[in-house]
Amino acid sequence: MCADAVTASDLAAAVPDATPRLVGNDVVVADLFHDSRDVVPGSGFIAIRGAISEGHDYAAAACAAGANLLIVDHEVPPACTQLVIDDTRRRMARLAATVHGNPATRMKMVGVTGTNGKTTVTHMVESIVNAAGGMPGVVGTVGAHVAGEVVPLARTTPEATDLQRLLREMADRGVDVVALEVSSHALVLGRADAILFDVAAFTNLSQDHLDFHGTMEEYFAAKAALFSAERARHSVIWVDDPAGRRLAGMTPLPVTTVGFGSAGTQHVGGDITSWGPDHTQLTMHLRAGTVAVRIPLGGRFNAANALLAAAVADQIGIDVASIVTGIEALPPVPGRFEQIPNDRGFAVVVDYAHTPDAVASAIAAAAEVTEGRVIAIAGAAGDRDPAKRVPMGAAAATADIAIITSDNPRSEDPAALVQHVVEGAGGLSNSVLAEVDRRAAIRRAIRLAAPSDMILILGKGHEPYQEFADVTIEFDDRRVAAEELAARSGDGHR
Repeated sequence: MCADAVTASDLAAAVPDATPRLVGNDVVVADLFHDSRDVVPGSGFIAIRGAISEGHDYAAAACAAGANLLIVDHEVPPACTQLVIDDTRRRMARLAATVHGNPATRMKMVGVTGTNGKTTVTHMVESIVNAAGGMPGVVGTVGAHVAGEVVPLARTTPEATDLQRLLREMADRGVDVVALEVSSHALVLGRADAILFDVAAFTNLSQDHLDFHGTMEEYFAAKAALFSAERARHSVIWVDDPAGRRLAGMTPLPVTTVGFGSAGTQHVGGDITSWGPDHTQLTMHLRAGTVAVRIPLGGRFNAANALLAAAVADQIGIDVASIVTGIEALPPVPGRFEQIPNDRGFAVVVDYAHTPDAVASAIAAAAEVTEGRVIAIAGAAGDRDPAKRVPMGAAAATADIAIITSDNPRSEDPAALVQHVVEGAGGLSNSVLAEVDRRAAIRRAIRLAAPSDMILILGKGHEPYQEFADVTIEFDDRRVAAEELAARSGDGHR
């Protein structure tokens, strides 16, 4: 894929505030990369000063790979043409958008941010757009969907060069609505700059990523940055969350508020009428009228996600009938309150809940829809916000039985991580157990479960791996749960 004859001087004109200076002959730039290993002949390489590596050190490698333009913040030795600008990271999104012909302007853009629920909301929007006869695209935690094709991604919100290339592919393939998860990291690092969203949506805010943001106030400020006139035209905000109410009161954008309860002139509301492990019956109060919808997901939080998705769809002009049809036809969202079939009389659910609030919400949702006990498997990831570990344990302890185990330990000692979470759960007891090996924890839960119980396997959701200090192994909670269920059936254990 290449742009339409974009030149180095075109790129200089796209960032006039960066004091651009062209060194060498003007050249045509077919693509733009920030990783020298990805460079192809005729493309540009933008050097970024990262936390781990210094992009300018790879300029020679980029030229050797065929780059005909270097975008740098100071002149470097290689003989390629160079565009010297101020702050390459801050300009990268605008430059990448220019190379790819500003593809976001060819589609309706929906940006969804918040701590929890982003993936489910974007998938619901995708299903609604499909029901309306449109061609949706999705970008987020479980990958990208381009006209129905699944494309793996390394990050929730790809780096600007990769994101703009992906948007160009979507636009070229006829996508007309893109639902994009916009992470707080992406907002701080400018990955989604150069996109003017038609709708910016907010789900909720709870403790997460403080290893990156430092404080909850900085975390909120990162999310709130999406709700500016430079980034979006309209906002859809979940106001049953305190941060959502605060955001709705401060954004300069037109606001559609969303929450449980009745509707209003600029408010979408809803009431849950019944629920089960695999569904939620919801009455939705939309501005166009009141309708009933059966969401094929359990949990109060998924009813909230559906209301938010409906409000987004309404804002981009989708009719009520398509909203209902799309939500009811929602395919399984990988690792989001995903049921693992079994014939043992108890439910097994895998969910990505990896924050204290999400864990507590998942357990509360399970308690509402099961007659038996809630057995929750949870842990905390290594090399991530350590302040989250004790609250994770406290949240897990709200289950009838909590089994604390490894998540992705990364460089940290798995046993020490488990012990930290156990401390948050109040220590070991008849209802708080520890099992460092994740498979053993799943096996233990399955062997403890009785008819009418629900097992929640929390934290990793769709992830097909487990990361340790020196190795990453294949490990999919859904596959492992199915294997252990089969083993329980095979050995006659009841």
